[in-house]
Amino acid sequence: LLHIPYEKQLQEKQGVVENLFSDYSANAQIHPIIGMDDPYHYRNKVTSPFVSMRTSLKHKSSIACGMYKKGTHRVVDTSECLIENMQAKRIILSIRSLMYTYHIEPYDEDRDIGFMRHAQIRVGFASGEIMVTLVTRNDQWKHGKSFARALVKKHPEITTVIQNIHTSTNNVILGAKEKTLYGPGFILDSLCGLSFRISSRSFYQVNVGQTQYLYERAVEMAKLSGKETIFDAYCGTGTIGLVAMAGVHGLPGGHRLIGVEERRDAIADAYMNTRHNGIKNVEFIAGDAGAYMRSLARQNHTLSGVIDVVFMDPPRAGATLDFLKATIQLEPTRIVYISCNPKTQIRDAKYLIERGYVLKELQVVDMFPHTDGIESIIMLERMTR
Repeated sequence: LLHIPYEKQLQEKQGVVENLFSDYSANAQIHPIIGMDDPYHYRNKVTSPFVSMRTSLKHKSSIACGMYKKGTHRVVDTSECLIENMQAKRIILSIRSLMYTYHIEPYDEDRDIGFMRHAQIRVGFASGEIMVTLVTRNDQWKHGKSFARALVKKHPEITTVIQNIHTSTNNVILGAKEKTLYGPGFILDSLCGLSFRISSRSFYQVNVGQTQYLYERAVEMAKLSGKETIFDAYCGTGTIGLVAMAGVHGLPGGHRLIGVEERRDAIADAYMNTRHNGIKNVEFIAGDAGAYMRSLARQNHTLSGVIDVVFMDPPRAGATLDFLKATIQLEPTRIVYISCNPKTQIRDAKYLIERGYVLKELQVVDMFPHTDGIESIIMLERMTR
């Protein structure tokens, strides 16, 4: 949306969310959208495919890197992007240059040949640490460490280089197997006063500057007293739950945290982050959030402590019906729902509102300037009987 003035983008995003929730927001506090002072080069995670392009004049292949044209698998070759981190983009261009030096062929997904599939660069917003993940078709890379050293020589700011091996022909970017070619294999970054360990597969918001506002507002909206048991659904590496436990800007945190996430590697990172920050009374579980909530409901609150506050940040598809049903049974006092898709958020909110909850607060945060992406937070409170 670079052709639209930024202030107008903010107005339109605020209007979209307010219109969606208009039937339920008569008594809700609607906060103005939180935008960016400098809405450029904010993406601290940059991913690029590499493909072979044959030039008609020279009749030989060159390597293209950039991003896919919308709705296709055709790569648009780009040397810069106004929303991507500039350091990360320069590193991707250096990887392409080294591919020529080391005679590395880009991957051809139609013929399943070639070697280098993607590069993913993650830049620590506060720490400045940089992780480079090189996605290859197989693990047979005799000069992998030499390639990594050459890349670090060009960019000494790089703190770790990982080879991710993706042998499948599907369109998923990362494979399951990895090797560390340089450095510790992870980076650290700070968020809301806590330090987080980030691996190549960790979910970590791509706009960390705005994420701080997002999480601070979410914790403020939860109105914690310091005595609550918090349930962090779809918890990923534990970021929002741990921020809530620690509190922000002098606000109290929670007393106990339970986080649930399907991916075991994310749960391992969550426990690492817990220990790293010295936070107690935390339990992370690898599993489906809905199934776990149902098991709690079946126990009739026999788990030590009733769930008082639910934080939920589901994928774009929203929460499952099982999860929502179990949430209703457990009757948390407040639900703080973070979403990157207000359409599924209002669908889920409507289900909860029709069963005893009321919308109390709404906040839009512009996490993705110059795109149509919208991030919104709502706080629902259970009506007293």
